[in-house]
Amino acid sequence: MSVRSKLWFAAAVGCVVVQIAGAFLLRQSFQLAALNDLIQCALLASGLLAFLPHALRTQGRVRLFWGLMSMGLALWLAYQLLWTYFEVVLRTDVPDLFAGDIILFLHLVPMIAAVTLRPHTGQDEYSARLGGLDFALLVTGWIYLWALMILPWQYAQADVFAYNQNFNTVYLAEKLALLVSLTAAWSNTKKAWQTTYGHLLAATFMYAGSSYIANWAIGSNVYYSGSLYDVPLTLSMAWITYIGITTAANKPEPDSGIVSTTYGVWLARLGMMSVIALPLFGAWAFYSYSQSGPVRTFRIVLTLMTAMAMGLMVFVRQHLLDRELLRLLGASRQSVEDLRILQEQLTESEKMASMGKLVGGVAHELNNPITAMLGYSDILSDTQLGVGEKALADTIGQQVRQTQSLVASLLSFANSSPHSRAAIDLNTLARTAIKLCEAQQKALRLQVKVELAQSLPPVIGDLNQLLRVCAHMISCVLYNGGGPTQGTLVVTTSEHDRGVVLRISHTSAERPVPAPTAEPHEQFSKALTVCLDIVEEHQGRLDLSTVAAGELAATLTLPAAPPNVRGLPAKVSLTERAQSYV
Repeated sequence: MSVRSKLWFAAAVGCVVVQIAGAFLLRQSFQLAALNDLIQCALLASGLLAFLPHALRTQGRVRLFWGLMSMGLALWLAYQLLWTYFEVVLRTDVPDLFAGDIILFLHLVPMIAAVTLRPHTGQDEYSARLGGLDFALLVTGWIYLWALMILPWQYAQADVFAYNQNFNTVYLAEKLALLVSLTAAWSNTKKAWQTTYGHLLAATFMYAGSSYIANWAIGSNVYYSGSLYDVPLTLSMAWITYIGITTAANKPEPDSGIVSTTYGVWLARLGMMSVIALPLFGAWAFYSYSQSGPVRTFRIVLTLMTAMAMGLMVFVRQHLLDRELLRLLGASRQSVEDLRILQEQLTESEKMASMGKLVGGVAHELNNPITAMLGYSDILSDTQLGVGEKALADTIGQQVRQTQSLVASLLSFANSSPHSRAAIDLNTLARTAIKLCEAQQKALRLQVKVELAQSLPPVIGDLNQLLRVCAHMISCVLYNGGGPTQGTLVVTTSEHDRGVVLRISHTSAERPVPAPTAEPHEQFSKALTVCLDIVEEHQGRLDLSTVAAGELAATLTLPAAPPNVRGLPAKVSLTERAQSYV
């Protein structure tokens, strides 16, 4: 509690002390009544000022709770000001049949509604408009009860004794309803909200007790304004200021673990209970033959008018509820349809996953004999054969390479699930790719020249996919111009324009020189179709070009990894990676 709050609460306690001192030191007089009335007005104004900031600073149902509480205090303060006006300004007693008594009666209704809103629970789907109608039904029910029990003795047939007796009975029922609501809320909450409800319950209990004590003193003809019988009432008013000040320090918020399925369920139930009670009160008014004619007529007409008003509110509430139910029904149907579509997609995905596993297994099994066939066909093409036999050997090699490309496509389909990305050293990737094609290099008796740049930044990618691209690049430069021939395979790496470049070229004097092309993608249509998709996923570029007579080159350009991940290059195990491709 801040220093300002402590001073504020000390001032409220000081008012109570002054009121007690006046009750002991001053006799029944105008000065004592004025002192008592002004202190009670000050304490109610203090409580209202302590509650209002909570209504302004909070949101949702918590704001509505504090707003309704502040409304109840404002009505109570308004009634106390009227009482003070009669006793202090006019210097007369408040009339026995006082029309302003309804303000005192109604000030508890917003408080009952505030507690039944259950602000300690999480928000739900119910609209605020329905909550407003529920509150209107509750207020209308209490006003009807007031008019039914009290107004006949004020306007239809003036009777001070019956007026006071019925007022005390109905007001007692209202205070009991607030006490029951606060007790239920206090027992079902924890921590800050339980503390707040506990203080409200204690203050309300003291207020109800003070009313009982004051009524007993009035009946015993010992009560006068400012006497000791007013001390419990003054204490309950000071307690309200304490609640507002301490709640600012506790800051109770809705508990996210407790979610109400309806908005203000008890508020709605109380409103509907008032509607259901109308026929019962109407029947009681109709069959009360002991009452005078004007009283019976007043009550019957009042019941009919209230039934019409509350029936209209129920009709509007039901209309809004029907619209809400139709919206929820449409949303549920859409959810069921989305669930059905998702289930079909999941089933299709499971089928594709099973097919991918099957295709992947078959493709891996085919890789071993295809690799052996490719090596043997290259060896056969390099032996001394006749023209016809050599053409047949080259045709076998071409068909085997097409089959190898098909198997690579099947493997790409089988591995179409998201791949893991890591920082990869391009130099290590190039060495691994050369190791994978070692069998072809021996069969063709190729010379391999490796020129790797130092201190290359890593690239981010999937190691298996990039190894597959490198293997296809080597096959492309070796076989793109026709049958395999001897020569030199050159592998270089470099850094250029924030990216790293891997260049693989093959030089052979016997290779015919193909015509240059402006659309390199046309030459990728067979051997490098799968590689292009992989490179595009890595935001890179793959080019195939004729650099000079008898020299083909494949160039892979990939973006360099950001500086924050360059210190974690991926380690490549040659044995493990090579085994996945043979």
